[in-house]
Amino acid sequence: MRVISGKYKGKKLQGFDIDGTRPTMDRVKESLFGMIQNEVPDSVCLDLFAGSGALGIEALSMGAQACYFTDHNDVAIKILKENTAGMEGAYIIKTDYKKYLKETKNKFDIIFLDPPYKNNLLNKSLKYIEEYNLLNDGGLVVCEYEFEKPVTNLTLIKDKKYGNKYVQIFKK
Repeated sequence: MRVISGKYKGKKLQGFDIDGTRPTMDRVKESLFGMIQNEVPDSVCLDLFAGSGALGIEALSMGAQACYFTDHNDVAIKILKENTAGMEGAYIIKTDYKKYLKETKNKFDIIFLDPPYKNNLLNKSLKYIEEYNLLNDGGLVVCEYEFEKPVTNLTLIKDKKYGNKYVQIFKK
């Protein structure tokens, strides 16, 4: 896994083998960021189920002002610290997704939702994001999933399929 564009282009990322995660394939990541590239500069992002942090790191590389990386897995937190070493605007929080969404005082321009597929956390996360008003006006939620189709009141603006994976982008 590597950063595909921006100021960290080519940086090798660790963590493709963290138990319970499946990193976004480079071709999916490239397409995804092609769809949102104009929204990334100066944005404040949340990589909610961060794993290796590949999505949030890509956003920082493309000019995001800040990215908050959350995960509850000790190994993922260690890898996140290694992958973001020396990057300005990277904030790593070891916590449960629900606790973070309930307690954060931040609002976001872009939220990356790529939870473990078999745990049915996508729609629970979307519910909390809407309930706690965590998305700025015009903000985006990027959902990557395999089984659990997103259900939200946000407006669907992009919908792509990559093999057995789907990416849907919603706008507030």
